[in-house]
Amino acid sequence: MTPDVEHLLRTEAPQVLGALVRRFGHFDIAEDAVQEALLIASRTWMADDVPENPRSWLIRIGYRRMVDLLRTDQARRRRERLAGVSELAMQDPARRARPVLETDESLTLLLLCCHPALSPTSQVALTLRAVGGLTTTEIAHAYGTAENTMGARISRAKQQLVRAGARFTPPTDADRVSRMNAVMQVLYLIFNEGYTASTGDELARVDLTREAIRLARMLRDSLPDDPEVTGLLALMLLSESRRAARTDDDELVPLDEQDRARWDPELIREGTELIDSVWRRREVGTYQLQAAIAAVHAAAASPDRTDWPQIAALYLGLERLSPTAPVRLSRVVAVAHAYGPARGLALLDDLNRVYHLDEEPLTRQRERAIRAHLLEMTGDTAGAAARYREAAALTQNQVEQRYLQRRAHRLG
Repeated sequence: MTPDVEHLLRTEAPQVLGALVRRFGHFDIAEDAVQEALLIASRTWMADDVPENPRSWLIRIGYRRMVDLLRTDQARRRRERLAGVSELAMQDPARRARPVLETDESLTLLLLCCHPALSPTSQVALTLRAVGGLTTTEIAHAYGTAENTMGARISRAKQQLVRAGARFTPPTDADRVSRMNAVMQVLYLIFNEGYTASTGDELARVDLTREAIRLARMLRDSLPDDPEVTGLLALMLLSESRRAARTDDDELVPLDEQDRARWDPELIREGTELIDSVWRRREVGTYQLQAAIAAVHAAAASPDRTDWPQIAALYLGLERLSPTAPVRLSRVVAVAHAYGPARGLALLDDLNRVYHLDEEPLTRQRERAIRAHLLEMTGDTAGAAARYREAAALTQNQVEQRYLQRRAHRLG
């Protein structure tokens, strides 16, 4: 299968799934049917022999396969009523599949995968499976868990959707507002897992960052006037622009040591233009603020020309909107760069006393790494080495672990 055909199938998969779920109402059977349709296409399509209307072709194959699945003895025992409806559809010409409308089902499918009945982890897994087209094996690898464990989680998520009575229908205005936050959070989590993988021997998972960006582009195409959706896409592009410079010979390179000539100028240009286009709307949200911070970094020709006071101010605004442990810890870094390591350490101590960042699961490893760096800047090499070692012991990402161990070893 050529890369062009593979890209086409991945793009069309959510559209086909949406059409089948809309028709039959059962997410799990529809997904099986779509996977089989994609498999048939991957075996029969060539780069110069793709059907004129590939979506219609896939939906026809998926429709037939879904009816076959519904007719099996197992499906009949579990879904007698649904199988009867399917049989009527096959017998009554008026109820057969109508011509496919070229509508984008992706946003509705995203909203379905991010149903509030599901946990955040299940939302992410189901989105990657149904909308992103990743295999269960790929998703399990991204989260450092066994394939059967992830498969069971995805299966439970589908069952929860059925029990919750989730329907594949366009959202109302009220529902769209409440669910869009969940959709953006899921895409943000997918990108972050790809940007710094939680486990493994590579710093990043390019497949996940690329998929998150693709889905964020799709989301913005559906909602071009939503400033937070635009901010989310800008944040991803600006962060991804640094990917090539983040490692050198499989070793982590911190931001202030990166070769900025390796940053992607096209991604920087696009991300900066996106955040500039929404920044003056007076509807500033968390993703816009994070994108603005990334844009300030991107605008600096060298580390010593970074406008750290502006970044510290942006983080303060972000903390007011999103008072989370990771945001507070990031503000410590900005304050230390803007006003000196002693002030950064004092702020870190204050935040630990109140919010216990050193005990929070999301920040306890990074808290030690940041403290080590600040202690090193103040000349406390023994304290810094000890904190680097503690931080290294708390990460399962081998690239990050080697970097921290090397810093500790250098300090003695």
